[in-house]
Amino acid sequence: MQVSSQGVTVVALLADPDAPTEIAQRMARTLPARLADKSGQERRFDVEVVSEPFTSGTEDPPTLMRRIMDRGSAEHWDIVVALTDLPLHSHGRKLAVNVNHEHGLALLSLPSLGGLRLQTRARRAVEEAVLGMASPQTDGAEGTPRTQPPPGPSVNRLAPFRPGRTDEKETDDLRYVVSGPRGYLRVLAGMVRANRPWRLVPGLSKALAAALATGAVATVNSTVWTLAASLSTPRLVIATVGSVAIMIGWLIIDAELWHRPTESSPEARQRARLYNASTVVTVGIGVLVCYVGLMVINLVWALFILNDQAFASVTRTPLHAEEYWTLSWFVASVATVGGALGSGLESDEAIRAAAYSKREQERRHRLQDDHDDWPRSESVTRR
Repeated sequence: MQVSSQGVTVVALLADPDAPTEIAQRMARTLPARLADKSGQERRFDVEVVSEPFTSGTEDPPTLMRRIMDRGSAEHWDIVVALTDLPLHSHGRKLAVNVNHEHGLALLSLPSLGGLRLQTRARRAVEEAVLGMASPQTDGAEGTPRTQPPPGPSVNRLAPFRPGRTDEKETDDLRYVVSGPRGYLRVLAGMVRANRPWRLVPGLSKALAAALATGAVATVNSTVWTLAASLSTPRLVIATVGSVAIMIGWLIIDAELWHRPTESSPEARQRARLYNASTVVTVGIGVLVCYVGLMVINLVWALFILNDQAFASVTRTPLHAEEYWTLSWFVASVATVGGALGSGLESDEAIRAAAYSKREQERRHRLQDDHDDWPRSESVTRR
């Protein structure tokens, strides 16, 4: 690691566009003071946020580390911490953090931090990485460099991080990997959070319009009244699961959201399974939000439009709260199937934009067009 003059250490947060840049910018507001307090060496830290798609064209960690190294050398930064919202893999392992103490480099995969308290976890990981690289690394009385210092307290708190093996040809000297079922779920949750599934709701405006129209008509249909009154709770649950599954499957197939590995290696297949799982969960959350919204709207519509005597004459059941709830529930399932048909009116780009983060969109677009140019820097913020 380079040593700055005048006791100032220049730290660059090199962040992918979209969510990583937002996290880095919020972090940079307090990071200099926190690093200075924790270093205990009367050292000052100058933090810069650089937003650029440094992962463009590759997901290979050694290649990314070399890019970060070249970028840091060109800008004369002392420490570079790169943040990306792409999941990284190496030798069949899901990577969380790659660190090179000699050159003051760190690569952090945000999905490995999970979907909750991401800002806090990212800040802790960055603080530990910076302090570990800024502190002199020696081994006992001989004063020789220590290539693999022990993990800091925040890494221990972020279970299930585990130190991973590094090869001599690799560009890092310390690596943390995510392992086990809990680690897989953590990465999956982080990917789903990066995709922001709640954006799928406004992105399906035509499908929602079709679903609302279907629900409005079904609510006043006497045949639907009879069916709803005769259905038991298990059958209503089955109808819900079936309609939601139809909607999810149709969106994924129609918009070509399913990822097929371009290579036959086990790592490529593992990566494809992870991407497809995040796609299903992302779309599933968006569809469930739409489903709940349809239930509420159908309930309000039923309260306004239904007549107790007309309903009782057809179903021979008084129109009470339970009947309102059952009818709205069943109509939501029927309307969801209607919405699946209406989703065919949406453009594939609109659905992809709603279902994926900006980096995921760029990654999929790159895989389709076999394009690997490295765009220029988007913005630079200095703190």
